[in-house]
Amino acid sequence: MSAAATPTETPTATGPYVSADLYAQVQQFYARQMGLIDDGHPDAWADTFTEDAVFAEASRLKEPLRGREVIRASCRERQRRLDAEGIDFRHWLGMLDVRPQSDGSLRTRAYALAMRTPRGGALEIFASVVCHDQLVPGDGGWRVRRRDLTHDGAGHDERAGESA
Repeated sequence: MSAAATPTETPTATGPYVSADLYAQVQQFYARQMGLIDDGHPDAWADTFTEDAVFAEASRLKEPLRGREVIRASCRERQRRLDAEGIDFRHWLGMLDVRPQSDGSLRTRAYALAMRTPRGGALEIFASVVCHDQLVPGDGGWRVRRRDLTHDGAGHDERAGESA
C-alpha cells in the first residue's frame, strides 16, 4: 500500500465506488489467482504479482517477501511441502472492498479463509486473515504490487484505519 492513513482518518462506508464491471473483474482476478495456488501452480500464481511486489504476513514471515522471484521461490517450497504431506489447500475470499486510487491502482480489502484437508481426512480452517492489496494494471488485467495479510488472533489490524 502506498500511503498509510493518518490516525485522524476515520473509515466510512461511502464511496468512491468502482463500477460493477470493474468490481466483477477484480473478483474474477482473485478467483483465478487463488485457483492457481490451490491447484498447485506456484509459477503461474507468482506471475500475478509485479516484478517488485511485496508480500507481508507479519504473523508468519519475519520479513516481507520482496520481488516476484522471491515470492515464486516461497510458493514453490510451500507447494512442495503440501505435496509431501498429502494436503489439499484452499482459499476463500469474501467481503471484498475495492477503492480506486488517483494513480490508476486499486486498493482492496477482503476477508480470507485458508483451509487445508489431509487427503482422506477432514477439512480444517487453517487461518482467517484480512487481506489488503494494492493492484495495478498489467497485461490486460491486474497484478498485485503489495499484499499485507493480518491473521485474526494476532492482534489489532493496523491497516484497519485505512480505507481498503
